[in-house]
Amino acid sequence: MEARAHTGRLDELLHEVRRQMSRGSGADPRPVLDWLGRQIDADVALVGGAGAVETSTARFPRQILPSLEPTLARLSGGQMAAAATESGALQVRLEALGPHAPRPVLVVAGASAPSREAASLVSHAGSLIALLDRARGADTTFRGYQYKARQLRFAVFSALLAGDLTLARRMTTGAVPALLDAERLRVYLLHCPPEDRDRLAQTYQDGSGYHGTGLMVHCPAFKEHLICLVADGSADGSGDGFADEAGGRFDAEPDADPHDRADDPETAHGQGAVLRRLVRDNSHYALGISSPYPLGATAEAYGQALHALAAARHTPERVAAYLGRTPLMPLLPHPEADTWARALLRPLESTPRATLDITRLAVTFPRSAVARLLDISRNTVSHHLSRVEATLGLDLGDVRTRAALDLAFGLTGGQPDGGFCAEGGSGPQGGSGPEGGFGPGGGFASGGGFASGGGFGAEHGRPVPTLEELFRTGPAHAWAREFLRPLRDTRGRDLHTTLRAWIDANTDAQRTARHLGLSRNTVRAHLRAAEHLLGRDLLTTGSGIHDLVHALHITGLHPAV
Repeated sequence: MEARAHTGRLDELLHEVRRQMSRGSGADPRPVLDWLGRQIDADVALVGGAGAVETSTARFPRQILPSLEPTLARLSGGQMAAAATESGALQVRLEALGPHAPRPVLVVAGASAPSREAASLVSHAGSLIALLDRARGADTTFRGYQYKARQLRFAVFSALLAGDLTLARRMTTGAVPALLDAERLRVYLLHCPPEDRDRLAQTYQDGSGYHGTGLMVHCPAFKEHLICLVADGSADGSGDGFADEAGGRFDAEPDADPHDRADDPETAHGQGAVLRRLVRDNSHYALGISSPYPLGATAEAYGQALHALAAARHTPERVAAYLGRTPLMPLLPHPEADTWARALLRPLESTPRATLDITRLAVTFPRSAVARLLDISRNTVSHHLSRVEATLGLDLGDVRTRAALDLAFGLTGGQPDGGFCAEGGSGPQGGSGPEGGFGPGGGFASGGGFASGGGFGAEHGRPVPTLEELFRTGPAHAWAREFLRPLRDTRGRDLHTTLRAWIDANTDAQRTARHLGLSRNTVRAHLRAAEHLLGRDLLTTGSGIHDLVHALHITGLHPAV
């Protein structure tokens, strides 16, 4: 009977361990100590290697510990495995746990020395506590690894956004992700609950912390976004596969949706199909897909994915590929546009690079998002922007001002002196400016409508043109008409009037509603409809607002004859 009772107690102990291992919230030795204390009618404490109590039963007499310090030190240091002693009227048993010094020590204090069966339970409980402690340490190490891997993936992504492939490779020396060997990539922007991002990134992560030939990156600015970089168009079809936890691959499955091929033939297998199936199987997911781009143009691909995601949220499938349109910048007259941009930004020539980078982000993203992205306070962001406002004499709270600065940054490649153009930056002569991206060289250089009627002096003996003069050209008017053309399909809603009133109200939906005599919900419904029709993100990140400001400004001008 005693043997059967002892076995039953051990089963209870193992049940507690199984319970802790199954709940996934980390190992906790306290329930084991409480169970042990009840079984042997004693109080129990777990003393860490530094001599402090890590956890204990409620009535454990901590006043006995100073007298036990010499014995605790020998046990913790590995000179002894177990010891029995007295402290006043208490009988104390101590057992060292684990193989590595400094070792934690299990301390049992009772009115009498433990029986043989009780001592056996103490030893068993101690062994399981040691296992739980190692499991807890492994959990801590695993979480630390996942956090560092996530940081490194974001650093690689940031380098790609800046177009610096060399930096991306240098950061990953010894474990270069396969993505960096691809010729082209697509950006898939997955909208999902924030708590799902860790699970998805870990599910498809390989042993090196990457995702096969792809990269899953937590967006720090928008908690619902998981940024997925996918190698595009490898010759043997092997460049598009997520790796599983064991380093395997999720290749095409027999039930792959044939519609996966419709807009995205290069990713009908592997990562593209996996992401599409995630959206298909989760009604609160959505997916925006960019066109294929060289790795050095990741910023453009990311900007496209943002706009595609805005459109995807309004489709039954919740998946949308970017509908390409000719950007405005290459249509502006050069060198007049370059002259205007340099004149506008010239006062910032001595501004610190950090301030310029923050400004480039803040002309597109909300200040709170910029703060999260750069891991700085919102007050710090505001401080940098106040410096720029004072230098330029402009109000960055005005949407038209932000749009004009964004256009100017794009035309000069990100620097007041145009320094980026000499290093591969894009101005109007380059065919396209960056559509979007975080960090230096990113930004959303999609243009804007700065309501300025005057010039900024002379540039090399020539008068500086106004923004209106740049916008009165035939190509600019053709671009604006084409951009706004989808608004004709309004199904009885005057979206054009709502959008113009919204911009006039500095993108304040409540003011817009009062001006139009509509409810705020109706205004937002019109804006969501416009997002879908225009294929531009207006409300989530606001990355498409500058194009809208730009087009409305141009159509309000008479074209030059």
